[in-house]
Amino acid sequence: MAEGRLRHRGAELVYDDIGTGPLAVYAHGGFVSQAVEDRMGLFGWEPVLAAGRRLVRYDARGHGRSTGEPVDAHYTYAGLADDLLALLDHLDTPGPADGMGSSMGCATVLHAAVRAPHRFSRLVLLIPPTAWTTRAAHARANRASAETIERAGARAWSATRDEGPPPAVVADVPAFPPTPAERVLPSVLRGLALSDLPPPATLAGLHRPALVLAWTGDPGHPLSTAQALAAALPSAQLHVSRSRADVRTWGQRIAAFLSRPPNKN
Repeated sequence: MAEGRLRHRGAELVYDDIGTGPLAVYAHGGFVSQAVEDRMGLFGWEPVLAAGRRLVRYDARGHGRSTGEPVDAHYTYAGLADDLLALLDHLDTPGPADGMGSSMGCATVLHAAVRAPHRFSRLVLLIPPTAWTTRAAHARANRASAETIERAGARAWSATRDEGPPPAVVADVPAFPPTPAERVLPSVLRGLALSDLPPPATLAGLHRPALVLAWTGDPGHPLSTAQALAAALPSAQLHVSRSRADVRTWGQRIAAFLSRPPNKN
């Protein structure tokens, strides 16, 4: 595995590059990193590599090993999509890539694909975040969290985050502190508060095969978003997990999906 770095818009984005074959790029969820997701044991990527893919996973701006400045606009979904497209330019591989992302990364991939559909062959969209009708309440909570951090510090915010139980489907997954530095966290939260998924009417024009993977019982990643997203995309299939054992099949499901011809759902 090789580590790479890209300077873009005042940040250094750090990525890991492993495997050979057609390119698949993965964007992680908010407040974590590649390393944290690996320690959580949520998504296994070995089947994707075994399916003959070059897998590039990167730490989002301000997360993990990547740097970032406290600028709200840099952490909107559109701003993060700009980073993803810059990374694809930097990797400079022939043909389109498979775009994969979870939560914030799911939104990043969608915004990038809407802006530059020719850069993507397939989409893998894991645990889509709140969107459209459910987004306003989430945005208010993010703005309040930013104010809490600025007033009382990141530890006070983390304590409130840990008050509620995790979704039953991932109840055994350990929790980790947020990877963005405290000076950046308020901007990350406000940037996400300014964001939403592309409108369903826009997604209807995104003619790329898509696999939407969701789980139940998670207000931050409501099943309603996944269902509406799968309905809006013209070539999407939806799989819903109701147990941790089923979530563990996602790596195989992703590998099988990526192994199909790109013009088929």
